[in-house]
Amino acid sequence: MIRAVDHINIVVTDLNRSMAFYTEVLGFRLAKEAQLEGEWIDRIVGLKGVKGRVAYVVAPAGEPRIELLAYDTPIGANPPENNRANTVGLRHIALQVDDIAAMTVKLREAGVTVFSDPVKVPHGVVKHDAGEKTLVYFLDPDGVILELAEYR
Repeated sequence: MIRAVDHINIVVTDLNRSMAFYTEVLGFRLAKEAQLEGEWIDRIVGLKGVKGRVAYVVAPAGEPRIELLAYDTPIGANPPENNRANTVGLRHIALQVDDIAAMTVKLREAGVTVFSDPVKVPHGVVKHDAGEKTLVYFLDPDGVILELAEYR
C-alpha cells in the first residue's frame, strides 16, 4: 500500500538556475544537494553512464519535496510538446498559495511566462471543501508547467 508521495522529480538543464528560481522566486527551501554517478543510478533510471547533480527543495509547509535533477550525461531531449497542457504524461504540479494575485505579479516581474491572469473555477465544476478555487498556469525556466492554486 502506498503511504505518501515521497518526492516529485523535475529534470532541469541548469541546476543553479533552477535552484534560484524555486528558492528565490517561488520561496522553496533548499534541503540538500548531491552528485549522482555510478552503476547504482544507471540501474535505477535505466540509462548508461549517468552523471548528474540533484537538489531537493521543499515548500514552506513541508513535504513532498521536489527533486531538481540536472544530467551532465547522458543529455536528454526537451521536446516542445512538453510545454503544452494536453501532452500525455505528468503535465503540471500545483502549488498552493495564499495570495494568487500577488504571486502572479511576482512571477511576471521575474520574467516568468504566465499563461493568463488568475481564473476562478466556476461553482459546481468541482466542489472543494476549502471553498472557492482560483488557478493560474506558468512555466519554470525549462518550460515545465506549474500551477498556482488559491482556495478561499
